[in-house]
Amino acid sequence: MPKNKGKGGKNRKRGKNEADDEKRELVFKEDGQEYAQVLRMLGNGRCEATCIDGTKRLCHIRGKMHKKVWIAAGDIILVGLRDYQDDKADVILKYMPDEARLLKAYGELPENTRLNEGIAGGLDEEEEGAGDDYIEFEDEDIDKI
Repeated sequence: MPKNKGKGGKNRKRGKNEADDEKRELVFKEDGQEYAQVLRMLGNGRCEATCIDGTKRLCHIRGKMHKKVWIAAGDIILVGLRDYQDDKADVILKYMPDEARLLKAYGELPENTRLNEGIAGGLDEEEEGAGDDYIEFEDEDIDKI
């Protein structure tokens, strides 16, 4: 049998989650960059995203982020626009939920942008109409049954 000459196996490759920076500086867009919201993941390191300028683009996740930073539908990302292909872009950065809220507060993102606030954000709206589901019976109705 061959000897293992590497530095470890699958568990070493997983390593620590370095994407979990507690406090990192908020990165704003520059020339040739745009904010976008992921519509769906396509596989093969690609996703479909709607940019803030209203264009739907096919985005490629750069190698530095591939398998390290997980991107899901609804995430706010920073994409680099291509000079030669307007319908394609490259994912430069994924914003954490608190960073996306800050961007919206600073006016970088439009007000109609729906941020993924998590499960807790949607429960409040459902609880308001939940009281209509209960039917009260009087004692007379119960006796008839």
